[in-house]
Amino acid sequence: MEQNSRRNFLKKSALTAGLTTIGSIGLAEAIKSDLPSDGALNPAGKLPREVWIASFSQERLSAETPDDMVERVMESLKGIEPFSPDVVCLPECFYIANTKMDGKFTVEQRISKSEEVLKQFSVFSKKHNCYTICSVDTPAGHGMFYISSVVIDRQGKRVGAYHKIHPTEGEIKSGVMPGPLFQPVIQTDFGKIGVQICFDSLWDDGWEMYRKQGAEIIFFPSAFAAGQMINARAWKHKCVVVSSARKGTSKICDITGEELAKTGFWNPQLCWAPVNLEKVFLHLWPFVQHFPAIQKKYGRKVDIKVFHEEEWAVIESLSPDVFVKDILKEFNLKTNEEVIVEGEKAQLEARRKYSS
Repeated sequence: MEQNSRRNFLKKSALTAGLTTIGSIGLAEAIKSDLPSDGALNPAGKLPREVWIASFSQERLSAETPDDMVERVMESLKGIEPFSPDVVCLPECFYIANTKMDGKFTVEQRISKSEEVLKQFSVFSKKHNCYTICSVDTPAGHGMFYISSVVIDRQGKRVGAYHKIHPTEGEIKSGVMPGPLFQPVIQTDFGKIGVQICFDSLWDDGWEMYRKQGAEIIFFPSAFAAGQMINARAWKHKCVVVSSARKGTSKICDITGEELAKTGFWNPQLCWAPVNLEKVFLHLWPFVQHFPAIQKKYGRKVDIKVFHEEEWAVIESLSPDVFVKDILKEFNLKTNEEVIVEGEKAQLEARRKYSS
């Protein structure tokens, strides 16, 4: 029955004006709205929930001491000043990485120096009116320390912290304490965020912990770049992921896993991009049937992007007066997460009902 419904829909769609020749030009091209050029729709040029994100890489950056490294990082960050980012992400324990003191500090020295670094970036955040994801070492008791990322707000205040859940065996031997298995999401003025650090990339628990709490952006300070793992985490968990690496590339990935910005040969230290959080991830069927009506009503105010082979869709508001939650309610659409939850519930009920 469902297959017949799909065939009938596709057959009818091919005959309608809004979805002509699906086979040749593709459903995405047929239903995707014409994007306004450079603020034609929005004169201010600002998306509904636009967040400017900047990330940093320590590639090609070395120093004698932590103080020298912080000075070099601060100098490099001047490159993003014209873009006035809302949030800046720094690599894992960047203050001591790539310095001649790496591996030579005692636990007490690492914690003391980290406190100095946090004070410096509190001044930075307040001066530039931005949040900073600042990865340092914090006390854990018992003569041990956490590898942490402290979130500093626009006023220079510390509003939250994440402690690395999965340190390496070598880090544990050097005095690193694994962080708590549950850590609360961090609230900012642009939405809820989370952090994962380096080796955390190999486990799902921390990523799922934050998504279940509603995090829309997860920052990833790291010692290594993680490559396509970052893209995979973004689409798997349906959130923006921002990596900041000591070596290799740092990047910003949208909820689909697509790269919005990335460091590289010609810009080894910095990347930045605006991200619109007013969007939602859908499983394509059966909701694709409503897409022509949505486009007819909202036109350029809404963009619908379809991924044919994966059968995904992303609905994004391009207008300050249109909210995705209202579209979902109006057209009785369900998010990808809701579809999964309801599917698992139906599967569980079927097993209970028909199990011997």
